[in-house]
Formats: sequence, C-alpha cells, structure tokens
Amino acid sequence: QVQLVESGGGLVQAGGSLRLSCAASGLTFSIYAMGWFRQAPGKERDFVATINWSGGSKYYADSVKGRFTISRDNAKNTVYLQKNSLKPEDTAVYYCADSNDKGATNRRGEYEYWGKGTQVTVSK
Repeated sequence: QVQLVESGGGLVQAGGSLRLSCAASGLTFSIYAMGWFRQAPGKERDFVATINWSGGSKYYADSVKGRFTISRDNAKNTVYLQKNSLKPEDTAVYYCADSNDKGATNRRGEYEYWGKGTQVTVSK
C-alpha cells in the first residue's frame, strides 16, 4: 500500500550538486513529517534532514548544515533533498522515510515507512 521511491542519485565530483526526490503513494502525504537518512557500507543508517508536515520546520545533521536543503511539494506528494558542495564523505545510499506524525524528528525509530534507497557516490 505505502510506497516511497527515491530517485536522483548518481556519480558526481567533489564540489558538485545533486537533487534527490522521493515520490510517495498510498498515504495522506500532506499530514506527515518526512526525513532523509543515509547509510555507507559497514556503518549505521544516520539522520540527514527532516521536514514537518507543512514544510515550516526543517532540521539537519551537523555534517550537512549549510550544504543540503530539504523541501516538499504536498501537491505532488514529493519530498526533495538538494545537495550542494558535495564531499567524498557524503557517499552513501540515501533513504526517504515517513514518520506517520506531523512533527519533524531525527530519531530513526520514529519513522514508519522507508524507501529502497538511491546511491550517491562523490569522487575526488
């Protein structure tokens, strides 16, 4: 029923930019907070960014502040992650998630649904 599908990943050189998209279906998208997480091989799935139900509140991990921007278009049932000034340490699989709550959160356990992920590789 609920599906989250990420897209927009790929290979980019350090200093470049990418915009990730997450298309949602099977839920009332406009009333739930959304988040982005990432996971590198052998590491935990870490918080990246979150946005509340209306888009009025946004929070970021310290490692991406000033470089990444999360946004949403409720009319299109889509959340975005604009990624600028990319670094090799940003290389990971990026996952979109839905919390089933209105408030933004950085706690992985509070997200109910997850996409399959999209690979981002940043070269030097």
